[in-house]
Amino acid sequence: MRKNLKIIMDIKSILKQNNFTFEKRFGQNFLTDTNLLKSIVEKSGVNANSTVVEIGVGAGTLTGEIAKQVKKVYGFEIDTKLKPVLNETIKDYNNVEIIFSDILKIGAKKVDEMIGASYSIIANLPYYITTPIIMEFVEKSEFCERVVVTVQKEVAERLVASPKTSDYGAITASIGAIANSKIIKYIDRQMFMPPPNVDSAVVRIEFDKNKFEILDIKEYRKLVKNAFSMRRKTLVNNLMKGYNLTRQEIENALSNCNVPVSVRGEELGAETYVELSNYLVKNGVKSK
Repeated sequence: MRKNLKIIMDIKSILKQNNFTFEKRFGQNFLTDTNLLKSIVEKSGVNANSTVVEIGVGAGTLTGEIAKQVKKVYGFEIDTKLKPVLNETIKDYNNVEIIFSDILKIGAKKVDEMIGASYSIIANLPYYITTPIIMEFVEKSEFCERVVVTVQKEVAERLVASPKTSDYGAITASIGAIANSKIIKYIDRQMFMPPPNVDSAVVRIEFDKNKFEILDIKEYRKLVKNAFSMRRKTLVNNLMKGYNLTRQEIENALSNCNVPVSVRGEELGAETYVELSNYLVKNGVKSK
């Protein structure tokens, strides 16, 4: 316990010496407990041959633990005020490259080009960019093989939710078609510096692009988006707004896939959405 307290004090001291102040707009909440950081990396699925993209390097505490266990770390950090802090905290790791830039402005395709081989993402993400970052790499990356994210607990539960639950939504069905997701760790809010107002959880998303045979992944995603456009409406009503089809035509499509016409979007799993999407594609039906 004393060792962990010393690490926290050291980080606080380094931050203070470099006149660093936390920015609410960046959602900055740093993890400093060595045992916790080590556990996150160990449960992430990476190994000594892995290349890791870390999004949101912060004070470099997680960066250092990743660097100990993998071949190469590319760290993306938006806050340039952390440069002098990172010069101290990760100075002993020669397998770390820090890029001070907004990962969303760079984009998944450029990250793929930069690395040129398979890689994993490990990130401690603020709520407001969780979905955009995850979907950027889910939809556009060819080389990313897993995403391990520390997010707000409620967001984590949405990412791994089952159909017919209140947490299940479009992002769950979108990810579920090409990946398997699970919560690998829960983190109390008091483990962060400064403590946020909510608890967090770590979600591991393992990509499996061959999980289902999807004829047109773009049409699949459009179908899911349409299905969840209005949660209180039935699937038929939502799809009528998203497709140039009559009610009867949509009901026929559902019946051909053994889906009750009274069903709502949140009641169907990814496998059923794949079947329905493939049926529409085979019959030349595309979203508006």
